[in-house]
Amino acid sequence: MQYTQLGRSGLEVSRLCLGTMNFGPHTKQKDSFAVMDQALEVGINFFDTANVYGWKMGEGITEKIIGEWFAQGGGRREKTVIASKVFGRMGEWPNQRRLSALHIREACEASLRRLQTDHIDLYQMHHIDRTTPWEEIWQAMEVLVQQGKVIYVGSSNFAGWHIAQAQETAAARHFLGLVSEQSLYNLMERSIELEVIPASQHYGLGIIPWSPLNRGTLGGALQKAKAGRRAADDVEKIVAQHRPQLEAYEAFCAQRGESPADVALAWLLHQPGVTAPIIGPRTTEQFKGNLHALEITLDEEALKALDQIWPGPGGAAPEAYAW
Repeated sequence: MQYTQLGRSGLEVSRLCLGTMNFGPHTKQKDSFAVMDQALEVGINFFDTANVYGWKMGEGITEKIIGEWFAQGGGRREKTVIASKVFGRMGEWPNQRRLSALHIREACEASLRRLQTDHIDLYQMHHIDRTTPWEEIWQAMEVLVQQGKVIYVGSSNFAGWHIAQAQETAAARHFLGLVSEQSLYNLMERSIELEVIPASQHYGLGIIPWSPLNRGTLGGALQKAKAGRRAADDVEKIVAQHRPQLEAYEAFCAQRGESPADVALAWLLHQPGVTAPIIGPRTTEQFKGNLHALEITLDEEALKALDQIWPGPGGAAPEAYAW
């Protein structure tokens, strides 16, 4: 397994992050345990979850599954860098969502109970809260860090200027601030190259891409359709919009004897600032397939060919659109 530091922090994490969003809704607890055990066996130490995963308001189903897995012992908790999130609605009352100091405190305590642990290694804001001042947010996070309940703080789905706001306010408070940003990023969705990645690199944040296969579209959608496997309606719409590019992409992968999913993950691993793409296997078989991406090397010619198929925004702003 390959490891790297998470942003400017001293924390070392695996180059692939195990996403757990399927645990509960699509993957039963027993099978979820098997996937997590296998992840540790191959050296993946970075797991990502959120208090809203499981998609039954207030229940934190996925966190509970991970907590039961930790409770088995065997060094599972000690070997795992666990990342969770706060923001989403966890109840019907007004302060059971967003990033007020009250909700941050209560949501963290609830996640700790479900995860059956005394600390969260990376506590991420799941979305920007435009109604809560940064002074309040950072004060709440500072208290959690001082209490040892949170080690590092990260963001998710932030714009570049949100990252700048957060870091400048944290610096004024002599606080470490954010160490990571979890963003939508893949070959088809590259808008974060404009400002989020430059801002993250400037402030020393590691990028954690979610949906690296763009809802499975980059995982061989055309091949699967030929085999008679029907995709979800939203994926079929994406395929219809991008069929010529997908044909070129899957041909590119076939010429190299690699699966489209592995190439998509490998491409992300070659991008500046990327710490670890989030993989979200439903089964141990899918998990094993993801690991091969670590062995794929894309040379300059291959990266240029992929840029031609899936052109990005043209680099960082403002040069990408102004010059």
